[in-house]
Amino acid sequence: MTSKLYFMISGLVFVLVALLHVYRIATSGNLVIGAMSVPMSVSWIALILAAALAFFGLRFASSKD
Repeated sequence: MTSKLYFMISGLVFVLVALLHVYRIATSGNLVIGAMSVPMSVSWIALILAAALAFFGLRFASSKD
């Protein structure tokens, strides 16, 4: 596997994760893990991190060697 392919796949996975967090924020969905309810602020933080990782992954995938 080349590094460009790795960065492309990683970037796309993080795009999907970011979109899922956007969906949760837009629908005000409740997330319960066991007996604990996950606050919406966790999705905001995860959205920022996933979007940043997606951006850098796709940027590295499109860079010239």
